[in-house]
Amino acid sequence: MQCFVNGVTLWYETTGEGAPLLLLHGNGESHEIFDAALPLLAARFKVYAIDTRGHGKSSPVAEYHYRDMAEDIIAFVGALGIQKPVLYGFSDGGIVALIVGMLAPWLPGRIIASGANCTPRGLNAKFLQNARREWKMTKNPLLQLMLTEPHIGRTALAKIGVPVDLIAGEHDIVRTAHTLAMARALNQASLHILAGETHESYIVHSEKIARILLAALQ
Repeated sequence: MQCFVNGVTLWYETTGEGAPLLLLHGNGESHEIFDAALPLLAARFKVYAIDTRGHGKSSPVAEYHYRDMAEDIIAFVGALGIQKPVLYGFSDGGIVALIVGMLAPWLPGRIIASGANCTPRGLNAKFLQNARREWKMTKNPLLQLMLTEPHIGRTALAKIGVPVDLIAGEHDIVRTAHTLAMARALNQASLHILAGETHESYIVHSEKIARILLAALQ
């Protein structure tokens, strides 16, 4: 299905019945990373799995900014008349979900973010080094996005008025200390560091994230 907002067309898939749950994928991905999780989630929620601008089947863009993506989600929710959705985002999707919570604190009922960072410095040194090297060779705008954004301060995080669940893998590319600092800055935060997991091991084409979300949203 398609929804035209802010000059771009967003592609999305909807399935299931119940309270609304929006799924936001990571950098360079599409909603298809949630294929294994969707059947489990759809048994309880009306799930909207969205391709953000420049990803999947959504409109291509010349450059990427997290705020643009967040404003798209705000407009998408308004266009479809979705009431108080749970926003779940992985990596870049988690960043977008947090920015939605800051820009439109009235919109979400809850935010769950996996592997999200508030500044590029929140990523581990090895990942940043490799990303810089690859960007120099490719000038990939998606790499540039991760290397230059976001810049979310403690004051901005404190503006989020709904409960936020922060999730990260024990071996995540986001530094654990950074995730802990994010949790401390939020007004209503819970923190879950998953033993043995990497940045994406429990999410991409995995049922694990569905079971985590179902447990969190009981």
